Amino acid sequence: MHAGGMAAAGSWPRASARRLLLAGAYYSLLWLLDLPWATAAVRRSDFPASFLFGTATSSYQIEGAYLEGNKSLSNWDVFTHAPGRIKDRSTGDVADDHYHRYEEDIELMHSLGTNAYRFSISWARVLPKGRFGKVNPAGIAFYNKLIDSLLLKGIEPFVTLTHYDTPQELEDRYGAWLSAEARRDFGHLADVCFAAFGDRVKYWSTFNEPNVVVTRGYMVGTYPPERCSPPLGSCARGNSDAEPYVATHNVVLAHATAVEIYKRKYQSKQKGMIGIVMSALWLVPLTDTPVDRLATERALAFDAPWFLDPIIYGDYPPEMRQLLGSKLPTFSPEERRKLGYKLDFIGINHYTTLYAKDCMFSSGCPSSGQEIHHALAAFTGERNGIPIGPPTAMPKFYFVPDGIEKMVTYIMKRYNNLPMFITENGYAQGGDSYTNVEDWLDDQGRIQYLDGYLTKLAKVIRDGADVRGYFVWSLIDNFEWLYGYTLRFGLHYVDYQTQERKPKSSALWYKRFLQSFVEAQ
Repeated sequence: MHAGGMAAAGSWPRASARRLLLAGAYYSLLWLLDLPWATAAVRRSDFPASFLFGTATSSYQIEGAYLEGNKSLSNWDVFTHAPGRIKDRSTGDVADDHYHRYEEDIELMHSLGTNAYRFSISWARVLPKGRFGKVNPAGIAFYNKLIDSLLLKGIEPFVTLTHYDTPQELEDRYGAWLSAEARRDFGHLADVCFAAFGDRVKYWSTFNEPNVVVTRGYMVGTYPPERCSPPLGSCARGNSDAEPYVATHNVVLAHATAVEIYKRKYQSKQKGMIGIVMSALWLVPLTDTPVDRLATERALAFDAPWFLDPIIYGDYPPEMRQLLGSKLPTFSPEERRKLGYKLDFIGINHYTTLYAKDCMFSSGCPSSGQEIHHALAAFTGERNGIPIGPPTAMPKFYFVPDGIEKMVTYIMKRYNNLPMFITENGYAQGGDSYTNVEDWLDDQGRIQYLDGYLTKLAKVIRDGADVRGYFVWSLIDNFEWLYGYTLRFGLHYVDYQTQERKPKSSALWYKRFLQSFVEAQ
């Protein structure tokens, strides 16, 4: 899960309990009045029988054990240990202690009735020094145990090679994604993982949300390695005009390197699929004017297509070429050859919809900071003081179910209906109104959110979209990047003092939803 929701969105002040309660009451009344929506009650039978339904997590957010089993420091280990980075001054050192409690967590998945689980590999656990050191047997052993235990319960592993975290060693040696060396290192990680786990893993993702990693790491500087320059951010080093595009080029070609290795060495024998996971919010023009409509189209192209267009079509989006010109790198003949090895699916992490406002021709746009987007657009969740949908505890995450239908349709049309998976979708709890455990457990807002988004997902599948799976973010409450433990996305509550897990109302809802299919057969 990413803690920003879009490439470069600004911060949102912490809502008071009163404001959230009033907003909740207002939108609850709307739900009651809008009977077709209120009674939608999506069913498992609305989806294909072969559909994957699961939950999702990532290594840094849940594993803990940050120095156990010969693991080295990752970029996020180093980043969170520096003061002032994380809202509650927390780290992922322990997180959910999943490294020691994975069997308990698999029991939670099994009790829900899910048939898939999306998780990520800790690169620093498998290759503590990247390709400059040896494969770590303890890291391989941990993921072997996790994968084998999942399969024993009939749960399909859906594995991401890296979800934000990279070995700090690679940052220190050559600047990670600013160097072409990173392509070789990522290819090495992929090869090691395909060889070790590919006989049992049938779904591979190369990267999780590289559009967020690059923008936050190299453009606005809020994520490691904290590189940026004015007006987009104030960092000790970096160049927001150039480095994001260099980093993207290296990520795209690292992805291509991994895909080529899989296609040439492993896929015919292992019979799996390989893809990439992108953050993809939906955007609506703030005003019905030509400039805002164009800004919306431009901002959409500067988001997921920034990576998907070169991977699928061999070059960056024409919308980006037109605006950025020579800032965008070009692909050499050899790089184009590598890009000829095509992915098998697109993973989409979708949470919210926002309004987009033109900043190329219009006045009233921010002059600096994270509010300004490199597509020369600004994002907001409100129009004339009215939220685009019920707010959640995550800044700029709103409940707008239509967005998932429109985003999937956009991806379907742009990429000729390549197979898709909704690899993350979920709802944040948090704020002043949560004072005891029962408040967290009674998560009616999450139930309404999941029901609404799944209803729209079922509709777009009926309309022809080749979507093959859906993963709730998240199985359990966990470390939520810059927000630490102040936000909770889990179907299960976690007491971080005792590590006790408790099912929330949404876990019971998801279980009943999945059971309805079995009972109907």
